[in-house]
Amino acid sequence: MTKLKIAIQKSGRLSEDSLKLIKDCGIAIENGNDQLRVEARNFPLEVFFLRNMDIPQYVQDGVADIAIIGENILIEKPHEVKVIRHLGFSKCKLSLAIPKNDEYTGLQYFQGKRLATSYPATLQNFLNENNIAAELHEISGSVEIAPNIGLADGICDLVSSGSTLFKNGLKEVQTILKSEAVMISGRQISTEAQQILEKLLFRINAVLEARNNKYILLNAPNDKLDEIISFLPGVKSPTVMPLAKEGWISLHSVISESDFWDVIDKLRSAGAQGILIIPIEKMVL
Repeated sequence: MTKLKIAIQKSGRLSEDSLKLIKDCGIAIENGNDQLRVEARNFPLEVFFLRNMDIPQYVQDGVADIAIIGENILIEKPHEVKVIRHLGFSKCKLSLAIPKNDEYTGLQYFQGKRLATSYPATLQNFLNENNIAAELHEISGSVEIAPNIGLADGICDLVSSGSTLFKNGLKEVQTILKSEAVMISGRQISTEAQQILEKLLFRINAVLEARNNKYILLNAPNDKLDEIISFLPGVKSPTVMPLAKEGWISLHSVISESDFWDVIDKLRSAGAQGILIIPIEKMVL
């Protein structure tokens, strides 16, 4: 029986987020427990747990059909793979940081400086584009300690919350690129694997749409219906039902997570009451 082979990061936040996505798709799988490969119990899927930097090569060589990986890895070292879905989680930035007590004067600050990074190609391209000449020191892991031990004047590293920079006496001064988890595939996968992939993508789309939206229920006076509907387009249009109380209706709809608070403020101003917000588990469009 053909199985779709997917590679994910062996450990770390991206690994955790990737496994959660797979499990939210109703696929039963173990967390790896130091295994290189595990099989799903209820879906034709085989998972490889690999080092982050190795994943694109495995997909390019056809050892894995698809993978979940950070965009930053693909930018640093391009391979013959294609991005088939942006996943919206594990977001981070690749940024330049300097000692917190240094005065930052713009990109010219880095002229002639020593910079430590795990992303030399991406950083060098950025410096070239901005006509900055700096000395790069490639480090794998613990880049943030380089200024404290005298190895570098600044660093270029991935930043999520910024807490690691703060703990090491650094401050973020320039974002080079923004990254998130993406799903990639090889240039050619078998017809059978492609069919399984389409089923997996259907489930993933349902899960991600649910994460990005909320189900909303509210009560409103009849004379405010048109105004409130203008704020609640829903998937097609809101569901409207009469209430036992004369002159009032109940509306059910879906709102985007990104628009949530702005929409809620507008609804309250328009006279909506008893507003309930419910998480959506899956959303099939």
